[in-house]
Amino acid sequence: MMSQNVIDRRGFLARSAGAALGGLGLYGDLVRAAALQGGGPLAPKPGHFPSKAKHLILFFMTGGMSHLDTFDYKPKLQADHDKGVGKRKVMASPYAWKTYGKRGKMVSELFAEVGSVIDEFCFLHTIHGDSAGHSAATLGMLTGSVTIPMPSLGSWVSYGLGTLNHNLPSFVVLAAKDPYNGFQVWDSSFLPAFHKGVRVIPGPDPLPNVKSPVVSTTRRELESLMLRDLNESHAARRAGDEALAARSSSFETAQGLMREAPEAFDIGKEPEHILNLYGAKANDRSSFGAQCLIARRLIERGVRVVELFDVGSNTNWDSHNDIEDHRKLARNVDRPLAALVKDLRSRGLLDETLIVGCSEFGRTPWQDLTPKGRGHHSQCFTCFLAGGGAKRGFDYGVSDHYGDKPAENPMHVHDMHATILRLMGLDHERLTYRYSGRDFRLTDVYGNVVDAVIA
Repeated sequence: MMSQNVIDRRGFLARSAGAALGGLGLYGDLVRAAALQGGGPLAPKPGHFPSKAKHLILFFMTGGMSHLDTFDYKPKLQADHDKGVGKRKVMASPYAWKTYGKRGKMVSELFAEVGSVIDEFCFLHTIHGDSAGHSAATLGMLTGSVTIPMPSLGSWVSYGLGTLNHNLPSFVVLAAKDPYNGFQVWDSSFLPAFHKGVRVIPGPDPLPNVKSPVVSTTRRELESLMLRDLNESHAARRAGDEALAARSSSFETAQGLMREAPEAFDIGKEPEHILNLYGAKANDRSSFGAQCLIARRLIERGVRVVELFDVGSNTNWDSHNDIEDHRKLARNVDRPLAALVKDLRSRGLLDETLIVGCSEFGRTPWQDLTPKGRGHHSQCFTCFLAGGGAKRGFDYGVSDHYGDKPAENPMHVHDMHATILRLMGLDHERLTYRYSGRDFRLTDVYGNVVDAVIA
């Protein structure tokens, strides 16, 4: 009798999860199914707190986007261009700036499209980290550790909340090129392997080999039942083997991908006005606009976390020689990011989707390898939030007159992580995992939630 009940609950979960569409409607039923222990390891779980945000979309601008040329305007920096300060010379931003939104937020010409929705954003102007090296700082921003690879932010959210659609991965990574540290920045490390980010390489065939060779639905269902029974029998004789559970779960997700992934990644189904909004084309899934549109389609179908890398570890925002390199890179990101905000807002999904934008660090107020370049700067830089319960039209923290160091309300990367988890309904001090004799968490033994940025 118990065996039959388990099968029925799993069947219920599979049907419900597929229809959940981002947590709407059947979300409560899914949580109840998980409570009956029939939902599998990725079944949706309630957080520690009530929360608006059910999904997380993280933008990572690889290489170190300059806060001083995008969202943190400094009049004194402009006035003191080429002035010597100690052994260094000040470098003004070469870009035009103007005010946007009801609050009159100064934004550079690089992000004019984002300027059109600037009142949806919450800017964090005093972020600081523990390393000014690309590899270590990237690890720090995406895993909380600048030394050894730890579970990624996306993996921790997946571990804490599960997924809303068991037929798709809980954590999807859209990365056309390898970032610094490669897969380590979306890895689950010691967390169960099913919380690892599933990388999708944008292009005509983003998920190869997901088409089932079995044509008949009846045969496919029979195959599924036989595999499930075999796996359950095998797992029952090896209770507590988490690696085995993770492997079985990955098979189930792979089978779900065969059914749902082709449709989820098919932006050709979108109306022309939506494709134009993102600057995407129906037959081209490699552009960054297409990736942002796919991110919306994924969270709409219940994926918990989507992470987007705009470029890889080469030819990125690392503008040591010429900050004009930022112009082309921003053109790639500006319109799609603004489009995602507008699209989510029009569909009523922005309030339940937390958007995070960051780089591993910012760039110096000083000239670097040439008079036109900026160096790495981890002491003070800007990240942003939008939707998901973050305060709209708000700036937190003030950098000094050159944008060199925090002047008011410094915010460490650990504080940022604690705040992101809080917006997702998770307590960073209670979201722990015991490994090798100690409890680990994303923020280690640090981090404070910044309540001021929560609406």
